[in-house]
Amino acid sequence: MKIIKRNGSEVTFDISKIENAIRAANNEVPQSERLTEREVKFASLNVTDECMEAGHTVTVEEVQDLVEDQLMALDHFEVARKYIIYRYVQNQKRHKNTTDDKILALIECNNEEVKQENSNKNPTVVSVQRDYMAGEVSKDLTMRELLPADIVEAHNEGIIHFHDSDYFAQHMHNCDLINLEDMLQNGTVISGTLIERPHSFSTACNIATQIIAQVASCQYGGQSISLTHLAPFVDVSRQKIRRQVEAEMAAIDAHPGEDKIAQIVEGRLREEVARGVQTIQYQVVTLMTTNGQAPFITVFMYLNEAKNDQEKADLALCIEEMLKQRYQGVKNEDGVWITPAFPKLIYVLEEDNVREGTPYFYLTKLAAKCTAKRMVPDYISEKKMREFKLSKGETEGNGDCYTCMGCRSFLTPDRSGNGYDNVANAGNYEPGKPKYYGRFNQGVVTINLVDVALSAGRDMDKFWEIFDERLELCHRGLRCRHERLLGTTSDAAPILWQYGALARLKKGEKIDKLLYGGYSTISLGYAGLYECVKAMTGHSHTDKEATPFALAVMQHMNDKCAEWKAAENIDYSLYGTPIESTTYKFAKCLQRRFGIVPGITDKGYITNSYHVHVTEPIDAFTKLRFESEFQRLSPGGAISYVEVPDMQDNLEAVISVMQYIYDHIMYAELNTKSDYCQVCGYDGEIQIVEDDGKLVWECPHCGNRDQSKMNVARRTCGYIGTQFWNQGRTEEIKDRVLHL
Repeated sequence: MKIIKRNGSEVTFDISKIENAIRAANNEVPQSERLTEREVKFASLNVTDECMEAGHTVTVEEVQDLVEDQLMALDHFEVARKYIIYRYVQNQKRHKNTTDDKILALIECNNEEVKQENSNKNPTVVSVQRDYMAGEVSKDLTMRELLPADIVEAHNEGIIHFHDSDYFAQHMHNCDLINLEDMLQNGTVISGTLIERPHSFSTACNIATQIIAQVASCQYGGQSISLTHLAPFVDVSRQKIRRQVEAEMAAIDAHPGEDKIAQIVEGRLREEVARGVQTIQYQVVTLMTTNGQAPFITVFMYLNEAKNDQEKADLALCIEEMLKQRYQGVKNEDGVWITPAFPKLIYVLEEDNVREGTPYFYLTKLAAKCTAKRMVPDYISEKKMREFKLSKGETEGNGDCYTCMGCRSFLTPDRSGNGYDNVANAGNYEPGKPKYYGRFNQGVVTINLVDVALSAGRDMDKFWEIFDERLELCHRGLRCRHERLLGTTSDAAPILWQYGALARLKKGEKIDKLLYGGYSTISLGYAGLYECVKAMTGHSHTDKEATPFALAVMQHMNDKCAEWKAAENIDYSLYGTPIESTTYKFAKCLQRRFGIVPGITDKGYITNSYHVHVTEPIDAFTKLRFESEFQRLSPGGAISYVEVPDMQDNLEAVISVMQYIYDHIMYAELNTKSDYCQVCGYDGEIQIVEDDGKLVWECPHCGNRDQSKMNVARRTCGYIGTQFWNQGRTEEIKDRVLHL
């Protein structure tokens, strides 16, 4: 059994340290009030048993709480008092250098929680350590100086989660929908260098990757670009290649005819497209931003976004190449093809690609093949999205289809009716057209729904009362985020605010006008709807008796967002939080506050957003149909998934799921496995096994447990993770049941 020290490092549990601590307090009181040696052993063993039954790796603070409880239970109140005083004095001494200890521990790679905080960061790399060091300092400053004490306390207790506090001290925001079209067509500036409109597709792709890297270094969340914005440069290259071919033919006095010239041009054009797409695929994977990780980038593939037939055909060519290269994968250091984490791909299911006989069904079949092997693309239903996302004046079924900002965070529909009067001064502004590219999210604060329910103790009146109190805490936390951005000048991130990624403001101009009126969003996150409903009703939210309560909880949060929005002219939006590492934090906090409650706090994780619990038997189609109700009530961000086995030999079933997605749910993905053992070459599923109370990854073929010698790809929060996960998330991955 392990224990987590104050600096975050894990060490083997040692009962003698508990015994010695009790003896030390014992020696501070008169002989008549001391514990006997037998009582010392008894109390220590009880604490050990409780640690083993905790359901997670306990911290030093938790052990000390348990010791206090045992001393009180044995009626040795004076010993307990001395123990509490000693603990308080030591804590005061440590308070001054807690951050120092954490930084030193992460530099030496001993801080287990930080090491596994982000499954796409390698904590042994100095650039990642530098980011984590800065993050620890920023967290310390944020919690001591920048946030109200009650919000800090609620965050530390796991009642709410104030996301990305390691970036809060700076005037940074969450995620972006990049206006790549404006930057490519009208030029941009990168690191003081003017970048003009590119003269080929491959150059446009190269510029796009530089933009992606620059943007990722100026914000802390995900970002998305549309492949449609690169498609016009295919024809630019086509015309350039045609001129070259015609010049070559003239030089040798050859007259092959128009058909032959066209054939040569298209052949060379395909090579150009392949080079450009390869630039995106490889540069995104190999780039490292100032955050110490690859950019969290999503590439959107939407045929109906093209402006004309030629552009649509060229876009299809780009999509085809993107899918082919992603299916192939990238080579690891041993030269073996593996699944990369980025870029995330989203493929839009539309009337002209979703069924056999439609013009672009060949792309959908290629997408299915890619998903079965590489877990991407994910799928957006144009049909359902146009039902859900209605800009001003639009009717259901005739709304908008657009990409999320990263893994799942969606902008609110354009409520201005006029593209916000081009408040961002974009060079590609179209009056009357809904505005999405160039908009962004200000930040997230998440409510722990499970804690609300357990605090209420099945008393419905008390539940709604506590719920409103906690929502107001989140509201105040979100206001802190908003107010931290107010007054930020465009000089803080020129690529974002001056050179087109989000806006083209003047130097020194404040970004404040982009924080109001719906141009940007701000997200009320939520986690643990399943456990919340079960705690209050005794049933899963999939049970017909409990579903109405689950929907009422969702509606109540939407109503609060609408209330705040009306009062402040800020687009608050309900967001199904990914909680990659927060799932473990919330679970540990719940166990500390409420103990082990069967079916609710007995695991090292809580359920993401509105999802069906990972252990609940349910078929793929029923799951997607059920969760579609909740997606509509989670407008600020939502994604659903189905867990599937190896489907590479059953692409018909994959396509059936995709077609079901098109008809029933807005945004969904298929989760499979894509692993490789570098020791023995095994390419099946790497297993999760338990070793001395800790979950570890193991090759079932050779027994390899060295994480540096295996490639594991799993989707845990919308993105694919490849650097392994904390114990709570690992347990959640292990518990997943198949839906197909």
